[in-house]
Amino acid sequence: MKELNPKIKYHLIVGLLIGLWLFVFAFIIKPFDDGTLNFKSWLLISLGFSLIAFVCYGVLSVLQKTIYDKVSNWSVTLEISSILFFYLIYLIGVYAYYKSSILNGGYSFTEFFGMIFIKVALILTPVIILARRYLLKLIPIKDDFIIFRGENKLDVLKINKADMVCISNAQNYVEIFYIENDKLRSKLIRSSLKKVQKDFEFLVQIHRSHLINPSHFKSWRNSNTIILTQMELPVSKNYKEALLAL
Repeated sequence: MKELNPKIKYHLIVGLLIGLWLFVFAFIIKPFDDGTLNFKSWLLISLGFSLIAFVCYGVLSVLQKTIYDKVSNWSVTLEISSILFFYLIYLIGVYAYYKSSILNGGYSFTEFFGMIFIKVALILTPVIILARRYLLKLIPIKDDFIIFRGENKLDVLKINKADMVCISNAQNYVEIFYIENDKLRSKLIRSSLKKVQKDFEFLVQIHRSHLINPSHFKSWRNSNTIILTQMELPVSKNYKEALLAL
């Protein structure tokens, strides 16, 4: 996973679906029924476990948006860490609820983890993965911003991804070309082309000194030059195949 829909409201929809799925599964299937729980107990367990799941996923939504706003990209490591963080705070929440005066659970933490929580995690994990990976792709990100950060803390440029045209090497800096109010503008940021390419994998390298946003490719001027939005750039032989594949 290289991208993340950071909108909190969309992830709250995922959290709601997770909570509903958990309620239905826990109340109907009763995955950890020992034969001693009555209707009221199962209703309280199902409601409590599902509501806490929704709240914990809401906390995760806020945290991951904060992280995404800072790094401007997502990774498998961040994705796994997010799910583990959800389970950590969910474990704390549901165990506190289990031991509260509402349920008066008798299991120790170790017994609760092995006999109840593991089963909950097993039924939740596929739902979480599928919802995060596929459901959110159906919801468009209207404000798809990217943030460039240089070595200097004041070197920051936040623009819409669709407005970014290309990035060129400028010794110890990179020059970012972008469209603003239908005019081509640029900004120098102290960074390297290699780092920018690593941070934003949608960029295509066409020259050792140039990266482009492929959505701004217009046409070939000749065999060594391409036309982008309001500018032209040279294409080196080593990178021509990648561009021809667009």
